Amino acid sequence: MVQRYGMLIRLRPEKREEYLRLHAAVWPGVERMLREANIRNFSIFLHDDLLFGYYEYVGEDHDADQARIAADPETQRWWALTDPCQESLSAREGGSWWTPMAEVWHLAAESVVDGQAP
Repeated sequence: MVQRYGMLIRLRPEKREEYLRLHAAVWPGVERMLREANIRNFSIFLHDDLLFGYYEYVGEDHDADQARIAADPETQRWWALTDPCQESLSAREGGSWWTPMAEVWHLAAESVVDGQAP
């Protein structure tokens, strides 16, 4: 079962170019850790000074996999570069840096039965 996650954070205007440069070449070890932690289809979108992140989780224990990511030394070094570029929108409830968003609607893929869509 796929779980979808959306989140927001503010991009500090004076750090915009640095953040974009970093994300033009995300470190392979960071990407590998995300995949090992059951993260799929991770995207970050930019609008003015807001970053919107979206990913799909395909594992069985999201909290444990998030803890694995946070404990990874290469990810910690990555965050040491990217975190100063960002400003949290929330009071960091539960230690969350990005502000979680509630899913309101989702268009699922059509299933085909005997060559016909439902």
